[in-house]
Amino acid sequence: MSIWKNGEEILHLHGGSLTKDADAAPWTPETLVPVYSATKGPAALTLLLTLHDARLTPDAPVRSVWPGLPLPVTFGELLSHQAGLPALDEPPSVYDHAAVVRALEKQTPAWTPGTAHGYHPRTFGFLLDECVRRLTGGATLGQVWQERIAAPLGLDFWIGGLPAARHPDVARLYPGRPKPPHPDETGFFAAMADPATLTRRAFASPAGLHSVAEMNQPTAWNAALPAFGGVGSARALGKFYALLANRGVWQGQAFLPEEILPFLTTPLTQGNDLVLCLPTRFSAGFMMDPLAPDGTKLRSRFGPSLSAFGHPGAGGSHAFADPATGFSFAYVMNQMEPGVLPNAKSLRLLDAALTESADAPS
Repeated sequence: MSIWKNGEEILHLHGGSLTKDADAAPWTPETLVPVYSATKGPAALTLLLTLHDARLTPDAPVRSVWPGLPLPVTFGELLSHQAGLPALDEPPSVYDHAAVVRALEKQTPAWTPGTAHGYHPRTFGFLLDECVRRLTGGATLGQVWQERIAAPLGLDFWIGGLPAARHPDVARLYPGRPKPPHPDETGFFAAMADPATLTRRAFASPAGLHSVAEMNQPTAWNAALPAFGGVGSARALGKFYALLANRGVWQGQAFLPEEILPFLTTPLTQGNDLVLCLPTRFSAGFMMDPLAPDGTKLRSRFGPSLSAFGHPGAGGSHAFADPATGFSFAYVMNQMEPGVLPNAKSLRLLDAALTESADAPS
């Protein structure tokens, strides 16, 4: 776990080991682990930065750079899961980027883009990656992330291309044991149990990398999978969100263009999620707590602030920023638990972290 306040790490906790073997190496601040959908936050910022470089905003139509995607969808709608492409009728291999792009181009949307939203658990990464490749003339999203964000900030976080020298630092993931779902997630698990539902089809598109064992292989770590393939440390995720909590300023210098910052905290969609089967709220690529009609939170997974944003990952990883307080939080683990939202352990740690942050000097 890594906690930051106003650009400084105020707390770092780690424990356990990289595997369950008797002679396993201990977990350290440099330990890496696959974080599944916690990858989506770094991926979203990479696309936003690439759009800014091309003098485009999230309001621009995607087909202005990707004519083969014949949908009336903006980059903002793409980033906020409104494109209607969470599932593919004929899902190709997750390792075949070109084939997935062709499948996306011919896929009939599950709804008219911009009229509803539903989480794109796996296709999200291919949609963003293809946009980045077209905007840059061929560089992958993972390459842009590394060159423009990760390397300059010294973040131990990769979206594809994990160096072989770091392979021994990757903790082995262990699947969680089945248990009754949280009341918020009963609809999601019921939908996942039915192969015909949009929910089940979305989590199966594209095909491959569905088992935890597969995520423990270098093939997965090296693949460019911006929706769920990131590998990194808690400190790296905490520092990434510390930059965003500090409004794009790092060590007194503007690291991010000021123009993209409002898109991180401005909700673009809210309501019933047609894939997760519960209320969700998204800005441009980041999840936010959904609100009731009176403006109060329906649930709290990102602290008390209404402007906080971030993204959880399967198994329990969780990370977010709160620009209102300059606070950021990141938690990663290798013993997974079932669930689509941050689990009870990460939320207990978050509650303790918020108390620690409140006591820290401003």
